Amino acid sequence: MSYYTHHVFFCTNEREDGSQSCNQCGAREARDYVKQRCKALGIHGAGRVRINTAGCLDRCESGPVIVVYPEDVWYTYIDREDLDEIIEQHLQHGRIVERLRLPAP
Repeated sequence: MSYYTHHVFFCTNEREDGSQSCNQCGAREARDYVKQRCKALGIHGAGRVRINTAGCLDRCESGPVIVVYPEDVWYTYIDREDLDEIIEQHLQHGRIVERLRLPAP
């Protein structure tokens, strides 16, 4: 059994050459928001949800991106409403948000 029910990795990469990267889309702020939201909902921590920063996940062209394990589900998002939907549907109820899902790499 996994230590967390869901382990969420936010790509926060910023490319030095100026090409598309997730942090250009506010990925660090999005990660902070989701972490705070999960704590406020009481779903963050051991045995529950863990929110982490990742280096480059090699999908910045689809960015911003996150990946949720153990399901290996990749998402893109635009705003807090998208993030709230991922939190509510996937992290709280185990339902994949198909409209935000990216194809597996």
